[in-house]
Amino acid sequence: MSEPIKLVIVDDHPVVRDGLSAMFARDPEFAVVGEASDGAEAVRLAETLRPDVILMDLRMSGMDGVTAIGELTRRGVPSRVLVLTTYDTDSHVLPAIEAGATGYLLKDAPRDELLRAVRSAARGEVALSPSVAARLMSRLRTPAPSTGPLSQRELEVLKLVAAGHTNREAAARLFITEATVKTHLLNIYAKLDVNDRAAAVAEGYNRGMLGKSDQRPGGASPD
Repeated sequence: MSEPIKLVIVDDHPVVRDGLSAMFARDPEFAVVGEASDGAEAVRLAETLRPDVILMDLRMSGMDGVTAIGELTRRGVPSRVLVLTTYDTDSHVLPAIEAGATGYLLKDAPRDELLRAVRSAARGEVALSPSVAARLMSRLRTPAPSTGPLSQRELEVLKLVAAGHTNREAAARLFITEATVKTHLLNIYAKLDVNDRAAAVAEGYNRGMLGKSDQRPGGASPD
């Protein structure tokens, strides 16, 4: 008999954690090895217990789920993260996937669907609820606008670049992957109609995003 899939359940509601633990306890294919009430506790448990899958809520007091996923990625923890939440909007789905989540499921998913998703995540396969999969497919089919205001995260990246930080340093400060920083930079270039980091910083100052233009630093070299 193969070893059970080891799980850590992360949710700030004790009733939810108890319910999920009881559900998985009925199936010998799974073993709940730990529970956490926020992201920081989840990161500590994951580093100690090395579960196969982490069921991660997004909105929690203390460290939220997306930040925790990014921190797990940054620390190289091999556990797969399966988001289990009530939110399926772009503002929740995309940051979680970008941060490194293997799957994204909604809390109203049937039991069998949740079990399948955990099995898939343990194998390293993508596991998405139908509504989330449809949302991501729609995003892929619809080109992102090339102009428009920077998102809050894009502005954070631009400010770090303006301060002289490399992509790696910006990723560490924002608890996201270096690849995600590069993606944000490409979006920034498109929205500001520029081709490189130095031009993006200059345009950011020109548009008042980074403060007064007379504070502009010297040109930064591409990373």
